[in-house]
Amino acid sequence: MRSEALSHRSFRLLFVGQGVSSIGDGIAPVALAFAVLDLTGSVKDLGLVLAAQSLPLVLLVLAGGVWSDRLSRQSVMLYSDLIRTGVQGASAALLLAGTAHVWELASLQAVYGAARAFFGPASTGLVPQTVAADHVQQANALMGISENLAEVIGPALGGVFVVTAGAGWGLAADAAAFLVSATSLGMMRLAPIALPRRRRTIAELREGWQAFRSRTWLWTSVASLTLIMTMVTAPLIVLGPEVAKVHLGGAGAWAAILTTSGVGAMIGGAVGLRWRPRYPIRCGFLLCLMGEPAMLLLLGHGGPLAPIIGFALLSGLAGTLFNVFWFTAVQREVPAGELSRVSSWDHLGTYALKPIGLVLAGPIAVAIGISTTLYSAAALVVLLTLAVLAMPAVRNFTSTPAPSPTPEAVEA
Repeated sequence: MRSEALSHRSFRLLFVGQGVSSIGDGIAPVALAFAVLDLTGSVKDLGLVLAAQSLPLVLLVLAGGVWSDRLSRQSVMLYSDLIRTGVQGASAALLLAGTAHVWELASLQAVYGAARAFFGPASTGLVPQTVAADHVQQANALMGISENLAEVIGPALGGVFVVTAGAGWGLAADAAAFLVSATSLGMMRLAPIALPRRRRTIAELREGWQAFRSRTWLWTSVASLTLIMTMVTAPLIVLGPEVAKVHLGGAGAWAAILTTSGVGAMIGGAVGLRWRPRYPIRCGFLLCLMGEPAMLLLLGHGGPLAPIIGFALLSGLAGTLFNVFWFTAVQREVPAGELSRVSSWDHLGTYALKPIGLVLAGPIAVAIGISTTLYSAAALVVLLTLAVLAMPAVRNFTSTPAPSPTPEAVEA
C-alpha cells in the first residue's frame, strides 16, 4: 500500500527519528520502574519518581506551547531531545555505578519532564508542516505505526535489559535513542511558516486559551481525558509492575503486557491509515472501552496473564486509533500559527492531575488494597467515557480537511 506522506523527505526523517526514539521510550518505563523497585521495593517511591517526571510537564507545557509558536518547532524538539539524552545518560551512569538514590533519579526525571513539556506542543505543530494537508491523517497514522512498532520492541528490550544486564543499560539505550532522534531532526529542511506577531507571553497564553475553550468538543474531551489519566492511567502505571512482580512472574510479564499493547497499537495505526469515520471523536472514545476496563479488572484479580495480554492488545489498538483521530482533528481545526499554543492547553489538561494520581496511587493501594484500586479504575474509565459521549459537541463532531499546498521546502 503506497504512502503519499512518506514521499516527503522531512516526514521520512521525522518518521525514522521518532520511531527510534520511541524504542527508547518503550525501554525506559520498564527499566525505570524496576530500577526504583530494586532500590527500595516501594511502590510509593516509584510513584514519587514518576510524579517528579510529570510535574514539570504540567508546569511548563503552556510555556512550551508559546515558545513553539514563536520559534522553529524543529529546533525546540531537537534541543529537547539533546537534554533528555543527557538526563537518561546520567541516570544510567548512576545505576551502573551502583550509587543511585531515589532522590537523584527523581531530580533527573524532573529535568526530563521539563524538556518533554516543550517537545509535545512542538511535535503536534510540526507534523502538518512536513506533508500536504490531505495527507495529515495518514502522517499521524504512520507516526502511530512507527511509535507502536517501537512499543512492541521497546518493552521487550526493557525486560531483557532488566533481567540480563540491569536497568541502567536500559536507560543508556534510551539516551542513545534520543540522540538518534535529535540527529534526524537536525537533517530536516522545512519552509518557515507565517508566525503571529509576538506579544507578551500572558497575552499569547490568553489567546491560546480562548481558541481552546471556543471549541466545546476540544475542552470537554480534554476534561474527560484529564480525569482518566489521573484516576485510571496513573494507578495502572504504578501498580501494574507490582502486580506483575508478585502474581505474574516479574519484569518479563509486565514487559509482555506492554509489548502486546504495542502490537495492538501498531495494528491500530495500520487501520488509521485509511479508516476515516464520519464521527472520529465519538468512534475514538467508544473504542477505548474495548480493552482497558477488562485489563484493569484482571490485573486487580492478579491474573491470569493470558487474558490480560489479550485485552492489552485491544487496549493498544483502541488507544492508537483514538490518537490518530484526535491529533488529525486538532491539526485540521486549529490554524497553524496558534496550533502549538492550543495543543499546549490540550497537553496541560490531559496531564494536569497525573502527578497527583501517581503520588496517591501507592498510598491509596496501601489503604484499600491494590485489587480494589484497580477495580475502581476499571469502573471509572467506563463512567467517564460515557459521560463525555453524552455531550453532543463530542458525539456529533465531524472534521473536513481543507486543501493546501505542501509546506516542505526541500524534497528528496
